[in-house]
Amino acid sequence: MSNIVISGYYGFGNAGDEAMLCAIVDAIRKEEADAHITVISGNPQETSKKHDIHAVGTFSALGIVKAIASSDLVISGGGSLLQDATSIRNTYYYLSIMGLAKLMGKKVMLYSQGIGPLNRKSTRRAVGCMLKFVDAITVRDSISKDELESLGIENVEVTADAVLAMNKADISIGQHILDGYTSRLPDTVISPRRIGVAVRSWKEDTEYRESLANVLARLQEQDQVEIIFIPMSHPEDTKEAKLIAGLMPKGAIVLEGPFSTEQQLSLSGNVDLMIGIRLHALVFSSLMGKPVIGISYDPKITSFLHMIGQEPIGTMTHLREEALYRRCHELLTSKTVYQESYDRIQALRSDSQRNAEIAISLLKDF
Repeated sequence: MSNIVISGYYGFGNAGDEAMLCAIVDAIRKEEADAHITVISGNPQETSKKHDIHAVGTFSALGIVKAIASSDLVISGGGSLLQDATSIRNTYYYLSIMGLAKLMGKKVMLYSQGIGPLNRKSTRRAVGCMLKFVDAITVRDSISKDELESLGIENVEVTADAVLAMNKADISIGQHILDGYTSRLPDTVISPRRIGVAVRSWKEDTEYRESLANVLARLQEQDQVEIIFIPMSHPEDTKEAKLIAGLMPKGAIVLEGPFSTEQQLSLSGNVDLMIGIRLHALVFSSLMGKPVIGISYDPKITSFLHMIGQEPIGTMTHLREEALYRRCHELLTSKTVYQESYDRIQALRSDSQRNAEIAISLLKDF
């Protein structure tokens, strides 16, 4: 039985990261059913209970040292752990986990990560230095590979976002949640089409709110569409959603959360279209076979959209109302316009399982 430690942004209530952990654990167990997995988590009790694994605290130095000492492999990922746009400290933390593992003679894998942005010379130097010693590197997009190659890192394999390896969720779970909310459409509208919306706040970028609200209100009025805001990180995303819904004459359904990974996936499958700023809102809906429209605030959004054959409809500082409305209308009324993207998503799901295959292959080298 192999002992594997997973290091990432887990136990902090972000739906995308929790789904990623679930996906990584499931993918590893598809390759090695009896693998013993320990996760470094901000909430080890909750993580252990939710995922049926062992967990140690993010800042429990002794617990982390013991876990790594008894491990055969340390996985760093997935997600955007190595970037300095939001925090330099976090980047050095994740590098230190990898460094400790290598000092102890352990195999280390960078697992389906999105790299960057890395703007500071000191951060770039630290990342480039550490990653030359890891045993395997997979990234979720070509932009991340290019970033690492610019740092002198070789043998980087592009796979896909870890979440895409997950199984689809039961639609009835999300439907049960939605049954508890009152429609904002007239009673005469039977079985309305639904648009899911996953927003987030980002720095001082608030210009998009009014434009998005205008388009959503137009879809309600002209197309009889139900608008449902689905938060990925509660309560931050819920607050942002309520601000936008408040700009709409009829308002909108704003789900409160927080939701489990299975609930989040199921909710994503209960809409006909997802408009997302959050990366994993786009990934979830793609996994559930629903078309997506992305509003970009970060290169990772643009990169994922390119991988499925799509372009961002705009950014948080420049969102074209007419273009967004027309794209929504097109995707709601045509069953064929999105077919190429569906085909690409199926291929990416196979690529995603490749991450776990590589991880387990490292264990066989012992």
